[in-house]
Amino acid sequence: MDSVRGHPLLVVIDPVARSTDGESVRIAKDVLCAGAGAKICLPEGPEEFARILARRGQRRPVVIGDDRALLRVVSLLDKQRQLAEVPVSMVPVGAPAAVALSRALGVPTDTVTAARTVLDGGERPMDLLRDDSDGIVLGGLRIPCAAGGHDAVRHLLGPQVPRPAAPRDPVEVRAATEVWGGAAAGEAGAPRPWWRPAARTARTALALLAPAAGRRARVPAQRLRIEADGVLLADLDRPVRGVSVVPAARAGANGPDARPVAGGIDGAGGELAEVVVHWVGEAQPVRARAHAVTVSGADFHYRADAVVGGPVRTRTWTVQAGAWRLQLPRGG
Repeated sequence: MDSVRGHPLLVVIDPVARSTDGESVRIAKDVLCAGAGAKICLPEGPEEFARILARRGQRRPVVIGDDRALLRVVSLLDKQRQLAEVPVSMVPVGAPAAVALSRALGVPTDTVTAARTVLDGGERPMDLLRDDSDGIVLGGLRIPCAAGGHDAVRHLLGPQVPRPAAPRDPVEVRAATEVWGGAAAGEAGAPRPWWRPAARTARTALALLAPAAGRRARVPAQRLRIEADGVLLADLDRPVRGVSVVPAARAGANGPDARPVAGGIDGAGGELAEVVVHWVGEAQPVRARAHAVTVSGADFHYRADAVVGGPVRTRTWTVQAGAWRLQLPRGG
């Protein structure tokens, strides 16, 4: 479908977007309601969010919010086994770091442009990575996950990440560790509200990772065994500085030197992920393309899109080509 004008929409507004940038939310609603029949939903919790999405009928889901809101919608559609059939539309609202995934996927970050793309854009099949615990990755994953500080975050996510300010009170620090409504570290059994504005801003989240007393953080080297379609790229005897895995649809950012490994599926269907292993020192990184990537080693964390996972000792990610559809500008 090239345009949804005249077709019913289900517009789900993330509560964090309402609290942090109500003006952008209002503009997005006005544009969407002017171009299509839109049902506006303001979920206050994860159960209500899931219930609204499950009862959408023939309405196409549109999420107004940050990257975590997009990931939540995609995950729910995946659990409902409807991800491949239901195109997703997105109007990013949030700080630049909080919508970095949406921008990387090709969604306009200007509110008006993004809302018009929902109405007049076109669906595009998108690849994703699925791990062996049934988690999904839309934009890419990185190891390590930058738990060592803000400089590590900038190394992994790029210079657009703002420098953090110290949180004003302990509640912000505690809330910043919550992921999608989970309890803070050390309080796994404690009940928590689904969202807190302080916990979902890039500034506060990065404040938790800020190096203490001005000490400059470094990305620690790790000893990992990395296999791409069964071919060994790195072993435990040589530490690596970082590993990235990106679905094929976005792999062009890593350069033309990636090679399909033996046994890989290299076709026009976009069934390969690009794997880059960065060594400690100045050695040239290893680049490869593969259908499945396995990482093993001592307990390690990884950053999958906007979420930190782990610790795990082994994890395998497999490419699923065209597993979901995203509304993007035509000709983009």
